[in-house]
Amino acid sequence: MTAALAAEYPGAVVDTVTVLMRDDGTNRRARLQLSYRQGCGPETVFLKGVDPDHRELIKMTSGLFHEPRLFAERIELPLEHPRVYASVIDADAEDFVIVMEDLTARGADPRDALRPLTVEQAASGVRGLARMHGQYWGTRLSGSALDWVEPFEPWDGMQWAPLPAVQPRLAPDTPAEVRTMTIERLVEGIWKPFIRSLTRAPQTLLHGDPHIGNTYLLPGGELGFLDWQVLRRGNWSLDLGYFLQGALTTEDRRRHERALLAEYRDNLGLPAAELPGADEIWLRYRASVAHGLCTWLATASAGELWQRPDIALELAQRYSMAYGDLDTAAALAAIDCG
Repeated sequence: MTAALAAEYPGAVVDTVTVLMRDDGTNRRARLQLSYRQGCGPETVFLKGVDPDHRELIKMTSGLFHEPRLFAERIELPLEHPRVYASVIDADAEDFVIVMEDLTARGADPRDALRPLTVEQAASGVRGLARMHGQYWGTRLSGSALDWVEPFEPWDGMQWAPLPAVQPRLAPDTPAEVRTMTIERLVEGIWKPFIRSLTRAPQTLLHGDPHIGNTYLLPGGELGFLDWQVLRRGNWSLDLGYFLQGALTTEDRRRHERALLAEYRDNLGLPAAELPGADEIWLRYRASVAHGLCTWLATASAGELWQRPDIALELAQRYSMAYGDLDTAAALAAIDCG
């Protein structure tokens, strides 16, 4: 631990390490308390590594080393995210460990779907995503230290979700198409065509998984983003739509999404020639529901395997309503998601 902290806290020598919390889920996580024989450093740190029981799942859906490589290379991200002290990769063992700040020391409030964001809190997240997307837009990404980042492409596994297990639990006013669609229609007709479209449009750096459960709120109101494991390159619409459509209540999304899309465009910081038009943003935002819809219907249908059932159902419901409200099927056809 002394070596992990050395770059940020030179001269600090760790004396004792006490495990305060351990959570072996999709990844292994732990909160540690530290004392020092010499110098000073953080009182607590947070660790993240690979859970061997989920290694193959992570390789298939996320990729093992995207997040640890991002932080090992000290890449600049112009939005709020956890401070990382050290990131070590063992490629041969297919393992890594990330030592990062304990966000509770800054009073951070991790959020989830049962505590949706206010419109202003969501706007903070929109501005952060816009700054990051703008910084790595187009050739700025391919010519940067992030040229190793892979494109966002479909993965296998979604097609095995037992979709009928969740459809009867959706609200009565859920669009009829969602309540009756087959898993083949959801995966092959909606999700995969949208994901394939991400590499046929303007590219940027994507967080890849910015649903509300990967966010936290600081006391001053700034929203931060956790868990960069699905880091990818692709069209901006995946991040923006996936974030907004799940982070707000359906009512708030309906009332404020147009204004929040304008906030996104205003904060990209791009030259006029590269700036996407308002109509293009609206169209691709409407199409982006495809990702949240498939991800959370599949997750909610799997019981407690990947996520708490109440959280998964709430997100599945929000994306289902967005699918109908935004006529996502027509948007997918308009951007030629075939």
